[in-house]
Amino acid sequence: MLIVDSPTDRTSSLLATIDSPRDLRRLSLPQMELLAQELRETIIATVAETGGHLAPSLGVVELTMALHYVFDTPRDRLIWDVGHQAYAHKLLTGRRDRFATLRQYKGLSGFPKRGESGYDTVEAGHSSTSISYGLGMAAAKAMQEDDSRVVAIIGDGSMTAGMAFEGLNHAGDLGRNLVVILNDNEMSISKNVGALSSFLSRKLTGKTIRRLRDHIEDRLMALSSVGENILTVLRKSEESLKGFFTPGMLFEALKFKYIGPIPGHELEDLIATLENVRDHSHGPVLVHVITTKGKGYKPAETHPGDYHGVGPFDVATGTPKKNKNAAISYTKVFGDTLCRLARQDKRVVAITAAMPGGTGLLPFATEFPDRFFDVGIAEQHAVTFAAGLALEGLRPFFAVYSSFMQRALDQLIHDVCLPNLPVTIALDRSGVVGADGPTHHGVFDLSFLRFIPNLTVMAPKDEDELQQMLYTALTHSGPVVLRYPRGSGEGVPLAPSFAALEIGKGELLRQGTDVLLLPVGNRVYPALAAAELLEEQGVSAAVLNPRFVKPLDSELIATWAAQTGRVVTIEDNTVQGGFGSGVLQLLHQQGLSLPCTMLGYADTFIEHGPQATLWHNAGIDAEGIVRGALALLRS
Repeated sequence: MLIVDSPTDRTSSLLATIDSPRDLRRLSLPQMELLAQELRETIIATVAETGGHLAPSLGVVELTMALHYVFDTPRDRLIWDVGHQAYAHKLLTGRRDRFATLRQYKGLSGFPKRGESGYDTVEAGHSSTSISYGLGMAAAKAMQEDDSRVVAIIGDGSMTAGMAFEGLNHAGDLGRNLVVILNDNEMSISKNVGALSSFLSRKLTGKTIRRLRDHIEDRLMALSSVGENILTVLRKSEESLKGFFTPGMLFEALKFKYIGPIPGHELEDLIATLENVRDHSHGPVLVHVITTKGKGYKPAETHPGDYHGVGPFDVATGTPKKNKNAAISYTKVFGDTLCRLARQDKRVVAITAAMPGGTGLLPFATEFPDRFFDVGIAEQHAVTFAAGLALEGLRPFFAVYSSFMQRALDQLIHDVCLPNLPVTIALDRSGVVGADGPTHHGVFDLSFLRFIPNLTVMAPKDEDELQQMLYTALTHSGPVVLRYPRGSGEGVPLAPSFAALEIGKGELLRQGTDVLLLPVGNRVYPALAAAELLEEQGVSAAVLNPRFVKPLDSELIATWAAQTGRVVTIEDNTVQGGFGSGVLQLLHQQGLSLPCTMLGYADTFIEHGPQATLWHNAGIDAEGIVRGALALLRS
């Protein structure tokens, strides 16, 4: 039971006294409200230095506190969908002293991580998995006669994904004790879209429902006995009325008990509701909580999309701290180029899965609103939707992060490549992405794309080659994947006009006699730098830019491999089945048995850290390429 009358005076930080949720449960309501303020201050100050997911975590401070107050964590399981809203959770579960290392190399992860804490139930980085995870855990607990609870916290944006509804459907049928918290802030990363979002928006706050009920009761009681009879009937129908005024009927149709909507920043209401759910509910329950994304920091409340994921910023103004000398980003080049292509060709349409800002499509959406589609967090649907557009003569470009595209591999194979449709996948954030870590690194795409028939895979060495490859994709008659990294380009000028590249043809950038360096995409310039360093040591290195990962330029690669006698492949991708594997297969097919070294990521998940650090650790920066080439020459 929550204590409400303890003293509120504090001479030191309350947060400093919280080493686990057990400490939280000893606080009074006024103390918890002060703690909520401290949590927000700590999150804002830390993210201003480290970057991170600010607005999502600020929006769930009270909800996080209430969950840990009511449920016996970690015995009761909390599952954070996506996990980018779990900063308050980290602070309350023994990681306060390390919180300043958030998203820093060798520091705390920006997402839940089982190796960090027993309170982190799953490794979460992609959306809409929490209900399926939770149902599996709840089913296992029931089989083992374990009466502890499982709570899945999912944002309304994540409800747009089909996997969330698959989980809800099965949960309603299975009937196990599962609590789903629907964190409703009308936002995923950008503003929510779709019919479900519109339906959830037809809601009344808990206070509004209470006012309406009280008003009806007052009016009916004035009618004496007749009013009392009517009131008795209405009270019996309260759940039906609630379902009429709220989205409850949707979830109750899926056999969930629906509770809410309740205000998500009022601790007393949250705790009372969750205690009731904990003590009296059986079977699947959905608690609908209304929160404000970015709560407590005015810039984030006003522009929550801009503060979903941010780099370091000035707390007083909210202004980002940016490197003024940085070259234009690949993402911006993509967005600007697609607008140019759309002005020339009315068939060009753009698709995003709830990431218009992150993928550079906001200018396109503004200029061509009728040719822009945000499908919500639904990558599988996005790919097949693009196929449908292509079947009717349009030229769709689907911009998506590499690690998110993993979800739509079957659709790419079956719905796009099998019928050989002219759909272009713009694969942003390929390679390591930095502080977001293993759930977001795009280091598998070359491996899972190489085996698909009919698919052309391109990787630009710089921003100008990116725009030329986009034009090439538009002129090509089949499916294309264009792979490019996160961050700034090389600073090369952008050509004013487009020129289509010949499919499957690379370019020789440097001649050499001792070793062939075969880098792909963003590893081309480090390979050129490595060739210069090798020359200082008396080693003559040839450098090719393959441009195409599929199909490979067999003639160019085989010619220079035979001429140099040794080959080093370099890729911002796992070496398992990646670009290097394709080169080795090509050489074998050409009858060439040569000493080769493949540089890339080992068969493991890559930790979070600065891109330059991760490239260095993998030996795919200039220094590492030199080491790899010299080791091959000595072998």
